[in-house]
Amino acid sequence: MDVKDFLIQEDATMLEAMALLDKVAKKVLFVIREGQFVAAITDGDIRRWILKKGKLEAKVKDIANYNPIFLYEKDSVNSKEYMHKHAIEALPILNENKDIVSVFLWNDEKIEDKKQLQVPIVMMAGGLGTRLYPYTKILPKPLIPIGEIPIAEHIINKFHEFGNSDFYLVVNHKKNMIKAYFNEIQKDYNVQYIDEDKPLGTGGGLSLLKGKINSTFFLTNCDILVDENYGKIYEYHKRKQNLITMVCSLKKVKIPYGIVEISKSGVIEEMKEKPEFSFFTNTGMYVVEPTIIEELEENQSLGFPDIIEKYREAGERIGVYPISENAWLDMGQLDEMDKMRKILEERG
Repeated sequence: MDVKDFLIQEDATMLEAMALLDKVAKKVLFVIREGQFVAAITDGDIRRWILKKGKLEAKVKDIANYNPIFLYEKDSVNSKEYMHKHAIEALPILNENKDIVSVFLWNDEKIEDKKQLQVPIVMMAGGLGTRLYPYTKILPKPLIPIGEIPIAEHIINKFHEFGNSDFYLVVNHKKNMIKAYFNEIQKDYNVQYIDEDKPLGTGGGLSLLKGKINSTFFLTNCDILVDENYGKIYEYHKRKQNLITMVCSLKKVKIPYGIVEISKSGVIEEMKEKPEFSFFTNTGMYVVEPTIIEELEENQSLGFPDIIEKYREAGERIGVYPISENAWLDMGQLDEMDKMRKILEERG
């Protein structure tokens, strides 16, 4: 990878930095001013800025770390040890003029610490998948293949990377097919099936887990994949003492029309040609405390967002963990499913 791929101008926007971080697939960019290396900006810097209610239109210079980690060429023999010490994936190597002459990448192994969590994972896998018709006329949504394996197995494998081995699948539509698949494959994790006799929604289905889960757990839909460090999400949830933490993804939407704002007197106040809006949206993944399950009424159909709103209005801590747009893959609709398939194929 070329050094230039990691460079970003000091006056670039935070949204541009997030897009470039996705592109280089590392956790850090190097900030330059008039071609000179002056700072570094990481995904963590951006996340902290967002959580402090910083503006999405902020400049890189508002967020960057102006005491960055680097090595001079003469010391670069110690690059690997230095990267281990600071847990970074990309290290700038500078000459005597403090110009970046190369970037040392850790290609042999991931520096990122995958904390072994061992927490329960609940997957809502009982929906009809009507938006994916006609695929779901034959297969239940969790078994729709993305590449060589179904989406539900992709989700489980990602959680399993972080040491999680206890999975609870709330099943309903074509549930015997789901059970048959996971009972037949070779696996080194446990899958328990929670039969939902009637549709209870993403929230109501949790009531069927009473007496089965008594610790903090992850809740996920069966049609989304979040490519993030789940250990960091879990630690953030516990550190903030949240009742629920919602994983939210940046989303950029470009309106394909010119937007016209009209004044009270009926004249044009402002015109915007094909504007782009940025906002954070719910991915369908959460970290949840077990009291949520215990306090649910049984056999009541309820969406999980309704549960969140109830506790939020009661003054409980409901947190958000922001991630970049490309870290969230959603196959809830046919065009998005094709996009997910292509991205996973590119990532190998």
